[in-house]
Amino acid sequence: MSMTKSAGGPQGAVDLKLDLKPSSESAKKLQNKDSSFLDGSPSESPDLETTKGITAFQALVHLVKGNIGTGVLGLPLAMKNAGILMGPLSLLAMGFISCHCMHILVRCAQRFCHRLNKPFMDYGDTVMHGLEASPSTWLRNHAHWGRRIVSFFLIVTQMGFCCVYIVFLADNLKQVVEAVNSTTNNCHYNRTVILTPTMDSRLYMLTFLPFLVLLVFVRNLRALSIFSLLANITMLVSLIIITQSIIQGIPDPSHLPLVANWKTYSLFFGTAVFSFESIGVVLPLENKMKDARRFPVILSLGMSIVTALYISIGTLGYLRFGNDIKASITLNLPNCWLYHSVKILYIIGILCTYALQFYVPAEIIIPFATSQVLKRWALPLDLFIRLAMVSLTCVLAILIPRLDLVLSLVGSLSSSALALIIPPLLEITTYYSEGMSPVTIIKDALISILGFVGFVMGTYQALDELIQSEDPLTFSNSTIFIQ
Repeated sequence: MSMTKSAGGPQGAVDLKLDLKPSSESAKKLQNKDSSFLDGSPSESPDLETTKGITAFQALVHLVKGNIGTGVLGLPLAMKNAGILMGPLSLLAMGFISCHCMHILVRCAQRFCHRLNKPFMDYGDTVMHGLEASPSTWLRNHAHWGRRIVSFFLIVTQMGFCCVYIVFLADNLKQVVEAVNSTTNNCHYNRTVILTPTMDSRLYMLTFLPFLVLLVFVRNLRALSIFSLLANITMLVSLIIITQSIIQGIPDPSHLPLVANWKTYSLFFGTAVFSFESIGVVLPLENKMKDARRFPVILSLGMSIVTALYISIGTLGYLRFGNDIKASITLNLPNCWLYHSVKILYIIGILCTYALQFYVPAEIIIPFATSQVLKRWALPLDLFIRLAMVSLTCVLAILIPRLDLVLSLVGSLSSSALALIIPPLLEITTYYSEGMSPVTIIKDALISILGFVGFVMGTYQALDELIQSEDPLTFSNSTIFIQ
């Protein structure tokens, strides 16, 4: 779950309260930071009781923009991996199941808030209390591991998002630079452009590293909210221009397969889950609403809008470019200054969003680490950990520079656990002792099994394709087709 998502990033969470924190005071401080960040409050740690709540419309906007990021740009290729018929149907089902799992998480959190008389409960605490309510003695004795597991997957997911961003930045900047000499003002002139080879893709990633380091050294939430606003504006403008481009001149789709190979379908699963993985943002949003009773309706409406947008862009993008579709639809845009400006805008937006996504794992790891040393060493250690973490994301991106595979890998490996596997199991542990209908138990078990199968198959297929790739360090953007 990313606060970035609620603040303009793609897929994420705001679950910062962990078992690793040194004290309950720091827990409250982090929770307050989360809540203030969602509504753009300038205060770094306002009192939750006195913070003005957000309206239903504001919550809807936060929820929708919290889902829009790099994942939506990879959906046309995901449609290719599933088939022109199977893709939209599967994406519709994925949207419905993801929304249902979000409702489960909200209901369980509300139940424990009422039972324990707490005003707010994050994802990790909800899972921990769910295990404490389990009829199994072993699960009750190890309930604290529930919060740690959620925190682990949250860190992996957020760091994975950051890796995706670095690959995306390098991929798009490389194409802009290589095509700059042949760029025209006419976006409708049909010709094939041969790109001028420049430096290796890995060097583009390293070029961004100093800028990313400077961004992650910003620890003030007020400053990060400025980056969030800039990211929102640039991504919105870019998506409008991209949509305008793909709806023009759609060719005959009869040659496209209705259902793709089952092996590539697992890659579709990972990308789809990556795009929908914003389950962590729902609890802070629900907590900040003036009238939390309206949140279930807002959640259903927001996810319906997101699902419709995903199906539209994914399907239209695949119809427009067919088998030539690339890992990000921005790489298929015509070679003119208008669409190069779209790539540049998205590069700016992703740069800003990187700092926001990075904030979540940083606030999980750094408070615990700095609590173990003397106060005078806290700031140097803080900066060193930030430098090490951003360098790690860059190294991982260099090792896996294929945007389509890293999207699917992150979605399958970590996002599926947070979005599909854990919530249904949480509902069972929460309500089983009070009596549950067999139909509900079977439904929850099937959703968790679906998530686990996708986790295994998606991770395996992404790693297998990565290993079998003849030249995994080369981007597939050597030519641009202007149509």
